[in-house]
Amino acid sequence: MVFEPTLTELIILLSAALTAGFVDSIAGGGGLITLPALLAVGIPPHLALGTNKLQASFGSCTAAIRYTGSGLVIRDQLVKAVIFTFIGALTGTVLIQIIPADSLKRVIPFILLAVFIYTLLSPDLGSIDRRARMKISMFYTLAGLTLGFYDGFFGPGTGSFWTIALVILMGYNLKSATANTKIVNFTSNIVSLILFIIGGNVLFIPGLIMATGQIAGAWMGSHLVIRQGTKFIRIFFLAVVALTIIKLFYQEFLG
Repeated sequence: MVFEPTLTELIILLSAALTAGFVDSIAGGGGLITLPALLAVGIPPHLALGTNKLQASFGSCTAAIRYTGSGLVIRDQLVKAVIFTFIGALTGTVLIQIIPADSLKRVIPFILLAVFIYTLLSPDLGSIDRRARMKISMFYTLAGLTLGFYDGFFGPGTGSFWTIALVILMGYNLKSATANTKIVNFTSNIVSLILFIIGGNVLFIPGLIMATGQIAGAWMGSHLVIRQGTKFIRIFFLAVVALTIIKLFYQEFLG
């Protein structure tokens, strides 16, 4: 498909990507901003999904680089996470092309609602590092396969799921959990992107235009996380998860 955007459409896509990059680098959920924007300018769903992965990969890569340089990323613990996230995302992206995602889409809002309530009722959650509840190798194997698959298969809320899992099960504080989340997020994004490119489902011009917004937004958002305390991240996290829940419930049950 040849997509020839107008100036107004370019501004819409760039603005959406800038906002999404900022939001996603702090609490996840950026895809809920960019995907509707891509659809709104007339790009068919399958091409919108692939193009969304292209621009999102730039944002998650920028945030991952920024966080790695801050010292918040625990590198030796992420090797297994990256490997199993790669496998999970590969499987999920292949299956989404042959298996309907309707059932999964109806379950996710309820899972996110549980995450929101749990975080809301636990004011000290993620304020300090705590004792891990699972062995590192087991956690990253299970979380990598599960959340990698989910991101490749469907996507919304992946960053939020990673962050809360690292806080609850591995005892990370919210700042460290957010930083480590972007490494595995980038992994699943790039795997899905490669498969979408192979399938011919990526529009490079609008995707690269949005990538510039993603890079700027992700850089600003990750900079704020590094400078601010966990209280700021917690408030932002709750706000993004709440908006994600509302949007998904509306799309699946009211739209």
